[in-house]
Amino acid sequence: MHDDPPGRRVPRSGTEPATARSDVRLRLLLSAAFLPLFAAATAGFAVWAARSGPGDSPGSGPLTAFAVLCGVLALAAALDVAVLTARGRRERQARPGA
Repeated sequence: MHDDPPGRRVPRSGTEPATARSDVRLRLLLSAAFLPLFAAATAGFAVWAARSGPGDSPGSGPLTAFAVLCGVLALAAALDVAVLTARGRRERQARPGA
């Protein structure tokens, strides 16, 4: 009844455009590029926070908050890379003749 591609998780409701797609390659490229950047920023802010003294500006609190924020963004980028890689692998295996 539906002409959905293999691996599609949610059937079309009919209200969205048939050709609406996320640019998976761009998403993968951006996630792969920002993952090491956010990981390095996490380490940098953590080291800076550990070395800051009681009277230093910025203090260890804001630096720790930046380290946590960058860590969360690095984790999100890593999860996105993992999900997109697994989805691509599944879709390649589902194609006939692949």
